[in-house]
Amino acid sequence: MNRPSLATRLALAALLALVCADARAVRRTEDPIALVPADAATVGVVHWNALKQTPLGERVFANLDHLSGDDDAARFFRETGLTPREDIDTITVAMIRSDAGKRESGTGLVLFEGRFDLTRIAAALTSRGAKLDPSASAPLYRLPEHGGDGGAVALVNRNLLVCGGEDAVRAALARRDNGGEGGLGSGQGLGKQLSRIDRDASAWALVDLSRLPRHDVESSQGEGEPSRAVIGAMKSVSLIAVQTTVRDDSLDFQATGVASSPEDRDNLEDALRGVLAMWRMAVQDKSPELVPVIRKFKVESDGDGVSIRGNLPGTFLRSLESHRAQK
Repeated sequence: MNRPSLATRLALAALLALVCADARAVRRTEDPIALVPADAATVGVVHWNALKQTPLGERVFANLDHLSGDDDAARFFRETGLTPREDIDTITVAMIRSDAGKRESGTGLVLFEGRFDLTRIAAALTSRGAKLDPSASAPLYRLPEHGGDGGAVALVNRNLLVCGGEDAVRAALARRDNGGEGGLGSGQGLGKQLSRIDRDASAWALVDLSRLPRHDVESSQGEGEPSRAVIGAMKSVSLIAVQTTVRDDSLDFQATGVASSPEDRDNLEDALRGVLAMWRMAVQDKSPELVPVIRKFKVESDGDGVSIRGNLPGTFLRSLESHRAQK
C-alpha cells in the first residue's frame, strides 16, 4: 500500500486543525449567565428592554435621567454615542467572594447586553487612561487604578460588554471560550438554584447568604415585634430568591427564603404573616384603599422554602413614591 505523500499528510493536518477550531468556536458561549462563576455569592438580572416598554418603566427611567446630567457621565455618553435607555437591553450583576468572612475578598462582575459602538467605546476608555491587553481572547482594557484593585472592561462584541475586577473579567472570558464551564449555566454552585426563579421575569436575583458576611441581627432594630421576628428568622435562611415582573402599571412580586429545617421554615412563615397583619393595621386608617392589596399577598411554604407573593398595583406604587418624596 502506498504511504500518503508529505503534501497529503500536511493537508490532512490542516483540515484537522480547522475542524478543531470550528469545534472550539461552536463550544464558545456568550450567554451572560454562563459567564458568571458558579461560586458567585449573588447574581441579579434586569431586563432593561422589558421595563422601558411599560408605564412603570417610564417612571423609573424618568427618575434615572438625572444620572446623565453628571458632567463626566454625560461626556462619556457623548463620546461613545451610548444612550443607556435605548442601547442597553439586559444588565447582569454578580458579586464574587472567595471567603464569606472577609469583605475585601469580594469583587464584582457586570455584563451589559445591547448595541454598542466598540470603536468609540475603546477610544473613550483609552482617553481615560485604560490600556489594551493584546493577550486576552477579546479586546480587554485595563482601567487605571485609583487606590485599589484595578478594574477592566472587555468589549466582547457589539452586543456584549463585560466589566468588573480584572481577575473576574478574565475568568469570564475564559468561561466564554470554554462553553460556560464552571459558570452558573452548568448547574453548579448558585446555578443549582436557578430553577427557583423565572429567568424571563423583568428582574430577578439569587443571594447565597452563606457566602456573605453576617451582621449581628440581634442588634438590628425592627419596627415592632413582627419585624424583629422576621429579622430573627432570617438567621436560619441560607438563600434568598427574588423576582418581579412588570405588567403595565403594576408589578408581580415574589420572594423566597430557603431554610434548612421544618422548624426554621415555620418560624419564617409565621413571622411573614405577622408582618402582613401589622402592615394592614398600619394603613387601614390613613390609606384604607391599600388594605385589599395587602390582603391579596400570600405566604406559602413549599419544600425547603417559604415564599411571599403578590401584586403591587400602580396606585400602590405611586403612593409609595409620594410618601418617599414627602420625607
